[in-house]
Amino acid sequence: MNLIQFFDAKGERAVGVVDQGVTRVLNGVESVYALAMVAADAGKGFAALVEELGLGDTVDRDAIIAEGRLLSPIDHPDAAHLYVTGTGLTHLGSAATRDAMHTANTGQTEVGLTDTMKMFRMGLEGGKPAAGQTGVQPEWFYKGNGTSVISPGQAIPSPAFALDAGEEPEIAGIYIIDQNGQPRRLGFALANEFSDHVTERVNYLYLAHSKLRACAFGPELRVGDLPAHIEGKSRIWRDGKVLWEKPFLSGEDNMSHTIANLEYHHFKYELFRQPGDVHVHMFGTATLSFADGIKTQPNDVFEIEEAQFGAALRNPVSTEAEQTVTVGNLY
Repeated sequence: MNLIQFFDAKGERAVGVVDQGVTRVLNGVESVYALAMVAADAGKGFAALVEELGLGDTVDRDAIIAEGRLLSPIDHPDAAHLYVTGTGLTHLGSAATRDAMHTANTGQTEVGLTDTMKMFRMGLEGGKPAAGQTGVQPEWFYKGNGTSVISPGQAIPSPAFALDAGEEPEIAGIYIIDQNGQPRRLGFALANEFSDHVTERVNYLYLAHSKLRACAFGPELRVGDLPAHIEGKSRIWRDGKVLWEKPFLSGEDNMSHTIANLEYHHFKYELFRQPGDVHVHMFGTATLSFADGIKTQPNDVFEIEEAQFGAALRNPVSTEAEQTVTVGNLY
């Protein structure tokens, strides 16, 4: 069972349940957030609550997508209470690309292991702890809040000051914090963890700057455990033709950390266990068009698909107009 959020023909919000290719409107709720909070308060799972609420009219998911009526599969009534975060160097193929980026400007051969390779090796050795034990903490980054989330199909804006506008095909875990401060996993979604790889390549300490960009996830929330093996496709379209295409792998079979370990090291901070908050946590990737020398342009379209997650995630890229920021005094 997958969930989507969309505007219906009257322009009103609705939740759809996608099951075996058929999408039907879920009765009684207008948002996945509301559904999740009711489920948490009632101590019920999504499946039981969906059955209790019942399903209404059948809708055409593809038409909703084509008409631009699709929303991200979860949002928050107050965008500041949705956190977008992520972890890097978590996939078995991720270290080589990152290490090449971070040593490209040194002009000499590194002596010993770089910090990138050290972090990756730590994950290989301690990212999948035995049951009841705590594994090594991963690389972690803050990406933004709900204001940085772009709905599927809508243009992802790249700031005027950005040096690059590159996709990162990933899987995101979707969570709410219940009224007792307990993280509750809702499921998983495809994600485009859009980043500025040229800025990151200048110096790996610029990673934090490179991640403060818009992003997209969805279109569908896959309710249930993450498959152990995920093999999708990441593409860039330009002028109606595929400019670049490559498979991407995810799932624990292809990762150096368990999902449980990544979740623990995020939610161990009390800051991230505030009742009512939503968390979209991205688990990393090993596939970047940037690594193959691709430089995107406005109106290029990113496409990320994997059959186990339903419809593909598609977003064009745009460039924002330059903005002048002035800090004024209030004293």
